[in-house]
Parts: sequence; C-alpha cells; structure tokens
Amino acid sequence: MLTAERRQLILNILHRDKKVLSSELSTVLKVSEDTIRRDLRELAESGLLQRVHGGALLASPAIASYADRQKQAPKEKEAIARAAAKLVCPGQVVILDGGTTTLQVARHLPLDLQATVVTNSPPIAIALAEHPNIKVVMLGGQLYKKALVNVGAATIESLRMIRADLCMLGVCSLHPEIGISVQNLDEAHVKRAMIAGAAEVVGLATAQKLDTAAPYVVESIHALTYLVTAPIVSDEMLVAYKALGLTIIRDALNPTA
Repeated sequence: MLTAERRQLILNILHRDKKVLSSELSTVLKVSEDTIRRDLRELAESGLLQRVHGGALLASPAIASYADRQKQAPKEKEAIARAAAKLVCPGQVVILDGGTTTLQVARHLPLDLQATVVTNSPPIAIALAEHPNIKVVMLGGQLYKKALVNVGAATIESLRMIRADLCMLGVCSLHPEIGISVQNLDEAHVKRAMIAGAAEVVGLATAQKLDTAAPYVVESIHALTYLVTAPIVSDEMLVAYKALGLTIIRDALNPTA
C-alpha cells in the first residue's frame, strides 16, 4: 500500500469512528506503530486531524479565518442563534464570547430586550450598537486578528470583576472526553475566565465542531450548562454528551437532558 493510500485510509477510519488508536491502526494496516505515528504527525501538520495520546481525533474546523468561517454552515448557525437568544432573560448580564455563531445570537436578540452584554468581540459590539435597550460593555485587550476577539491579561482582569447570569460560549471544538478546546492559548485563558464568571454557560456548536479537538483545552464538558446545536445533529451524535448529563437544545422549544 502506498503512503498516500494508507493515510487516506486512516482519514476514512477517523471520519467513520470519530477517533483512531495507533495500536489498532498498526494491526489493521500491517505496519509499525512508528509508521502510524509518522502518518498521524504528517496529517496533523496538514490540519487534517488532531493528535492525542495514543492516537488522533477529528480536527477543529475553526482553523479558517473569521471571514471564511462566516460562510460555513450559515443555516445551522442561524438556527442555533435563534434558540440560544431565547435563553436570555430581561435584566440579565450576559457574556457573549467572540465567534460567528455568537455574532448571530447578538443579531437575534429581541429589540425590546433590556439586558447588559459583555463581550470581547468588536463585531458583536458593533452589531449591538444600534440595539435600543442593550447596554454593551466592551472588554479591552490585544486583538487576536484571526478570531477578531480581544485577549490577554487586560481582558482576563476585566472578566474577574464581572458576575454574569449567562455566558454564551463560542465553541471551536467539543469532545466528550477532551472537553472544550481551542486553537490559541490566549483565547483558551479568556474563555476559561468567562466560564468562571458566569452562573450558567451555554456552548454553541455546529455539527462540524462536535467530536473534534484542538491543541488547547479550556474546560471539561461539565463546565457547560447547555449545549445548543443545530436541528440536523442526530440523536446518535449526542449520546455521549447526554450521558454526561448535559442539557441539549436543538431548537428553542425542545431541550433534552
């Protein structure tokens, strides 16, 4: 078997089973574990998977630029945003994390809603600038250009002063075992501070982001109160998340534990 054929087969198995183990691949493909590890390393460098101890998981789709991510799964994101926006109650202080899905949440907040939104996302702050009844608190820091969010010590220090009712977390990657993970270490620290400062945490994830992993872990699945995902996500995909006691919302009227 040619190297390219073997690596394609590894990817096929990964997409079928959602994970691969080096020891099992070695047996199935009749090559050494060193060869498999080399294959996984090359595939990871190409952004096709995320290596973990003993094997690999699906890679996060959030490696694209912000502009490109706005074009990914727009209908899913809109459905998620409509459901998530209905979780916000009048008078609440809400942390809106950066991201293209959370931007849609901001756009779907009712015009008669009176609330305070705290965000590190310039696009979200701009989207809410014309909202008649929402007070916007913009967190400072260094702009992480790829994700268009402010990060760093100043961002985290501001978050330590806030006790929010709700945090809407933009999820880069979500996995039952790995938890919430992201591509950038500074962003991981900011997301962790957002979680720590909120009474309830809502994870927003399209189908592509489920069962994937990224290099920097934010928190375990247990940090989330709700997972809001798209109606197209099957019950089978959510079995492991429900088993962990997470409340799943695929539409605003149908939460399931």
